[in-house]
Amino acid sequence: MKLVTAIIKPFKLDDLREAIAQLGIEGMTVTEVKGFGRQKGHTELYRGAEYQVDFLPKVKVEIATRTENVETLIEAIVAAVRTGKIGDGKIFVVDLEQTLRIRTGELDNEAL
Repeated sequence: MKLVTAIIKPFKLDDLREAIAQLGIEGMTVTEVKGFGRQKGHTELYRGAEYQVDFLPKVKVEIATRTENVETLIEAIVAAVRTGKIGDGKIFVVDLEQTLRIRTGELDNEAL
């Protein structure tokens, strides 16, 4: 089992949700986050004063999946969220040691 975490632009969330639904993946966790990478923030104007915004709004999406589904999932994420512009985001994949569905007690792949 793997945990796939994608940091994406907020306006691409609905596109991503539709893409993973087509794969038959039933769940994901979404968190509103802020951060920066190569984008380095941007400058905004507020009441005539210019100021630097270092942290940009992003969305963190976490999807637990079977190991054999990881490559297909990554391809779907990239296809759904890529704009070709700086700040498109990152994808991280880590191993999941154990998964437990609290309601039923199901473990690992059955709990996904």
